[in-house]
Amino acid sequence: MRGLVVGLISDTHGLLRPEALAALAGSDHVIHAGDIGDRAILEALERIAPLSAIRGNNDTGSWAKAIPEERTIEIGGVRIHIVHDVKALAEIPDETRVVVSGHSHIARIVEKDAVLFVNPGSAGPRRFRLPVSIGRLSIRDPKVEVEIVELEVAGPRSR
Repeated sequence: MRGLVVGLISDTHGLLRPEALAALAGSDHVIHAGDIGDRAILEALERIAPLSAIRGNNDTGSWAKAIPEERTIEIGGVRIHIVHDVKALAEIPDETRVVVSGHSHIARIVEKDAVLFVNPGSAGPRRFRLPVSIGRLSIRDPKVEVEIVELEVAGPRSR
């Protein structure tokens, strides 16, 4: 059994690259950790798989008002908490195994006190010299694994 694959994306800032769509294809679920930038991005991601999204600090348009600032979901028996800026997380909900965040544009995987903290980095406009990336979370309860996937995109400042 391959388990479930959850595609992780954040900080698209209105740009959904074809490379990101290709990397997320085949996901059983997609999580967008905020700074979406445009409702059309959510619609495109919903065509891949069921979507759980939260609003980031730059998601201020009327289209974003109904999107929560953070949320907890369960996929394959694993509780996942989604928040845009992990520094704003006051408390981790009980039984959370994974926290997915964005905001910094820096991909990061850290395990602390049996909780896996994942930032898939930014899949939108390149910032500084940071890589453009998404994440993949594999769930075979009770086993949870994550990887960061750097996307091959043209040019250092490419949109």
